[in-house]
Amino acid sequence: MKYNMNLNNDVFNLIKAGTKTIEMRLNDEKRQLLKENDLIEFTNRTTLEVILTKVVRLYKFPSFSELYKHFDKVSLGYDKNDVANPEDMGKYYSKEEQDKYGVIGIEVRVIDSQK
Repeated sequence: MKYNMNLNNDVFNLIKAGTKTIEMRLNDEKRQLLKENDLIEFTNRTTLEVILTKVVRLYKFPSFSELYKHFDKVSLGYDKNDVANPEDMGKYYSKEEQDKYGVIGIEVRVIDSQK
């Protein structure tokens, strides 16, 4: 199956470069459909550039705090000098949404990038 998701420019470029390998999302109804080997086409919200990725593995957790404990910060999209804070995800998903659905780490590998 192939899914489409949008990304902010900075996150898009980190996935494209292969440094961010874990995309973090709410494990809502849409994400619950994901399976290993599915394809995700990410679109850059700023440039509309598209990359095609393959889902390598899915990691489900009750909260972003738990997810952050299992991965190094670079794979989550932080610079090696940044402080990785799970509360950063609060600007995208409310505590109520996180409590309702849980969260998912989607390990992806870039297959193709195109303009």
